[in-house]
Amino acid sequence: MKKIGIFFGTDTGNTEKVSKIINELIGKQSNVHDISSSCKNDFLKYDLYILGVSTWYYGEVQCDWDDFLPTLKKINFKTKKVAIFGCGDQEDYGEYFCDAMKIIYDIVLKQGAKIIGEWSSKGYNFDSSKALINKNNFLGLVIDEDRQPKLTQKRIKKWLKIILKK
Repeated sequence: MKKIGIFFGTDTGNTEKVSKIINELIGKQSNVHDISSSCKNDFLKYDLYILGVSTWYYGEVQCDWDDFLPTLKKINFKTKKVAIFGCGDQEDYGEYFCDAMKIIYDIVLKQGAKIIGEWSSKGYNFDSSKALINKNNFLGLVIDEDRQPKLTQKRIKKWLKIILKK
């Protein structure tokens, strides 16, 4: 059984809420960590990482993740799998929709991670996003608790089926 670490940063509580839903759906093999109180050693005990980040202002990572980025750049993710989810607002921040996911993606990819969990861009209405890996797919799960909260649970369940079988 894989050990799964779920790491999130949050200001409004949306990313924490999604992390807790993910943890509940996975069960006993996962643990949730607030990135604001995490350290490098917290990352050493897992086989799969689920990293949750929200996008702020003009495409920036949430402040706790911003503080943790220097540490994240020192973690060796070789032989590890990483799935990323992002929270954003496709209406008010449609030109930067979930851009912060790409910042985390670039760092863990450079550190040797195998990224899993692509997610379709269908069903979203935004201007642009750096989280797109092509015109049809995001690099991970995208959640909009501001505009589409009724879809959150369904999207998480579908995404978990994808990442947990890899």
